[in-house]
Amino acid sequence: MRVAMIGTGYVGLVSGTCFADFGHVVTCIDKDASKIDALNNGQIPIYEPGLQELVAKNVAEERLFFTTAPEEAIRKADAVFIAVGTPTRRGDGHADLSYVYAAAEEIARLIEGFTVIVTKSTVPVGTGDEVEAIIRKTNPDAEFAVVSNPEFLREGAAISDFKRPDRVVVGTDDERAVEVMRELYRPLYLNETPIIVTRRRTSELTKYAANAFLAVKITFINEIADLCEKVGANVQEVSRGIGLDNRIGGKFLHAGPGYGGSCFPKDTLALSRIAADAQSDLKIVDSVIEVNAARKKKMADKVIEFMGGDVSGKTIALLGLAFKPNTDDMREAPSIDIVEKLQAAGAKIRAYDPASMEEAEKVMSGVMFCDGPYHAIENADVVVIVTEWDQFRALDLDRVKTLVSAPKVVDLRNIYKPDYMEARGFEYTSVGRSY
Repeated sequence: MRVAMIGTGYVGLVSGTCFADFGHVVTCIDKDASKIDALNNGQIPIYEPGLQELVAKNVAEERLFFTTAPEEAIRKADAVFIAVGTPTRRGDGHADLSYVYAAAEEIARLIEGFTVIVTKSTVPVGTGDEVEAIIRKTNPDAEFAVVSNPEFLREGAAISDFKRPDRVVVGTDDERAVEVMRELYRPLYLNETPIIVTRRRTSELTKYAANAFLAVKITFINEIADLCEKVGANVQEVSRGIGLDNRIGGKFLHAGPGYGGSCFPKDTLALSRIAADAQSDLKIVDSVIEVNAARKKKMADKVIEFMGGDVSGKTIALLGLAFKPNTDDMREAPSIDIVEKLQAAGAKIRAYDPASMEEAEKVMSGVMFCDGPYHAIENADVVVIVTEWDQFRALDLDRVKTLVSAPKVVDLRNIYKPDYMEARGFEYTSVGRSY
């Protein structure tokens, strides 16, 4: 099949590349000429393990193309995907749909014959209705169906998630569109992947509900971690004890500095606004948003408290800046709030992240970005582990002790064991573990 993918951000680039690897002919379209030039020269604008190699393979096999000119690709397409950004709108927290609607107008002018138009972007309930109205108004003679097909990709594992998903959700009541979507995802039949066909509005809400529920799990275990510290319990053992119950599951029950990234903060806030507009309370989601925002700053307080209540003039080494490992995404990363509060308290920050240094420089000032973990910890008064990159899990602790001013570690990801660190001569604290 022929696919046009509008938007070459995280979702568009990963989805387009994976569809091409399924055997479809995919053209990725973007208005940013510099990004398209870079992609045509083999330069990938995001950090995602395995993506560069998969792009190169499908470009070489002439199934994947990049362009700023949408005309031919859209006219020939069996399906046109809208995968543009839907950032939080400043001032009110609603999703900004201007890019989605602009894409719809452009598609309407160019489609020929029956075309399935798919919203891959995360959009509020009812957006598909508006996209359909825009296309009908712009091109009354167009033959098309608008489908909701939300993405459920984890940064750092996106290719695996696309090729081996838990489910594919398709929102439409048009049988022709259903057949097109089934053909697009036909390679997944071998894995017996469930394809859930539902109404468009239900599909749109499913994406928000999924992300909100995962955010609830993260926030719940973070609050349990705080309780563990107060009562002398261990949050990792609590997580295991509840996670082995298959009604709960162990995923997203890892205590830490709070969630970040491109999805959970934006989508929980958008869902809250959708509910408010519908006059339907989502008190749990509202609480999650509030608790998570406070938690990031609370992690800076944890460092300050560990240092005796005063970090003025102290050098703090941060290991990890991205909101999670295997990505360079700094959007809503806990490290941003941690750095700001520590700097406000008078601390000097040295930092290292394997992938996100360039992005971090755009959102942080006054930070010394270092060449590696051992460079970052030179002469530090305390080492703070913020992101659980694999290379931080096996630091040469003897070397660390020779480099730091004092052997102090604040482990916000619980990647070391307290008794092990203490036996190695470190003053150590973590999240939600009294032992």
